[in-house]
Amino acid sequence: MRGLASLFALSLMMALFHRVTAGAALEARATLALGFLLLTAFVGGDLAKRARLPRITGHLLVGFAVGPAWLGLVRRDEVDALRFIGDAALVWIALAAGAELTLQRLREQRVALARLAGGAIVFPVLIITAVLLSVSPWFPLTRHQSLGDAVAVALALGAVSAASSPAVAMGLVSELAARGPFARTLLAVTVVKDVAVAILFMLLLAAGKAFASPGALNATVAGEALLALTASLAVGALLGFGLSRYLRLIRRDTTLLLVAVALVAAEVVRLVHLETTIVALAAGFVLVSFSPVEGERARRELKRGWPPLYILFFVLAGAGLRVSALAELWPWVLLLVGLRAVSVRYGLRWAGRHPSVPPALAREGWLGLLSQAGLALGLAQVARRAFPEWGVSLETLVVAMIGVHEVVGPICFRRALKRAGEITEDIADAEGSPGGAVVALGSRL
Repeated sequence: MRGLASLFALSLMMALFHRVTAGAALEARATLALGFLLLTAFVGGDLAKRARLPRITGHLLVGFAVGPAWLGLVRRDEVDALRFIGDAALVWIALAAGAELTLQRLREQRVALARLAGGAIVFPVLIITAVLLSVSPWFPLTRHQSLGDAVAVALALGAVSAASSPAVAMGLVSELAARGPFARTLLAVTVVKDVAVAILFMLLLAAGKAFASPGALNATVAGEALLALTASLAVGALLGFGLSRYLRLIRRDTTLLLVAVALVAAEVVRLVHLETTIVALAAGFVLVSFSPVEGERARRELKRGWPPLYILFFVLAGAGLRVSALAELWPWVLLLVGLRAVSVRYGLRWAGRHPSVPPALAREGWLGLLSQAGLALGLAQVARRAFPEWGVSLETLVVAMIGVHEVVGPICFRRALKRAGEITEDIADAEGSPGGAVVALGSRL
């Protein structure tokens, strides 16, 4: 009750400030909104913990509740103004996720990772594409289109559905202090899978040109996106190499350097239209793989500065959720969500037939691959530009699907970790984890 009362009091205060600052400058209103979101995120995370849910879920739901999609205590222009901070937090989180996948681990687990990532990609693409083609006469986007156009749309949706979220995976693993082989392997799979899905999506878009009617698909968008993806990997590798050289020369102020890198990288990526997640993942991988000592030092600092950035990213992600499409498209969104869950599950079952894949991963790993966030949203934006006739509707459908996975995914991942025996209720609720430290800090404040 105390948490709910705190949320109610904060909401009343923000509603008052909302009216008082209606004519204020956007920068001032965005600063006020940021403070309000942080305070409500503290409370929301604590309420989620008491309900035996991941704190990530609490941050997302609170951000959604007070954001423009529901109560409107934080306006849409304020959320847009704070997007840069969310991007910088994403760079930090993805950098930490990339640093978890070393070159040595990639070599040692190459067969298992290939099987797991392959099953989690190929099965969703094939199953979702086949089902959407079978219902194309009734599917809203292809109801009045030719079969070739339906093939192009189904391939695009199948590829987007195969994407997962390293940021959510990294956030939950850190929150629950899960450091066992199950959690580490799933995190590595999400990193490998995101890069592979991005490449596959561009290739399938280009292939869809052979089926689509004239003017229905702009294949040059796929080429531009593939070029941007290649540039993102190259920029990330250069960033990781530069970080390793600098950390080798300068052995102090590592945290300050990483903060500066996150801020600068977020701004540069935005200006040159690269993929934030891919850049940061590549940088973390190169840093820890080719400079183990410096990479380990950076990884410690990334974990130390985790709690505030962890809250920032997920509460801003919740405030930015747009699920208005659920009112009209909810049967199709639920169909895609269900198909994706079933296909990922059976994809990992197929992967488990190989002796290199542990039975626990084959049985429970699919629950840890359901979350979606940044990369899937980026692919949805590419799809909008690639399909000039119905790209907006396609993006709306994908964003609604991502919103469902963003909320449900962390809950499923936590359940998978518990079933695998890598967390218990005591560990999940301990204040020694990063999420617990955040709640403890909030209570002291």
